[in-house]
Amino acid sequence: MESNVRDKVVFQSPRNVDERNQVAGTCVRKLGIKFPALIDGFDNSAEKAYTGWPDRMYLIDTDGRIVYKSKPGPFGFKTKELGAALAHLFPAQPSRAQN
Repeated sequence: MESNVRDKVVFQSPRNVDERNQVAGTCVRKLGIKFPALIDGFDNSAEKAYTGWPDRMYLIDTDGRIVYKSKPGPFGFKTKELGAALAHLFPAQPSRAQN
């Protein structure tokens, strides 16, 4: 991929967990990723469970259940659908009148 070459994040496939961790750390640093990044196992169980490719948006509740999964992005991202799922998960609380 041209963008990987441009961003200097082209690596051979890691052969073990240590190499995989090192590659992931380098990518996080070089790409300036500011949010927590997790590393999938060699069995790709997270990728299989979340079908994260191509891009998707997920809303996960406090019990770890997926309550919203977008269609593939970016054209499948429907912010109104995500907003509705958030509103369902966190219903508006009536405001309390100030005395």
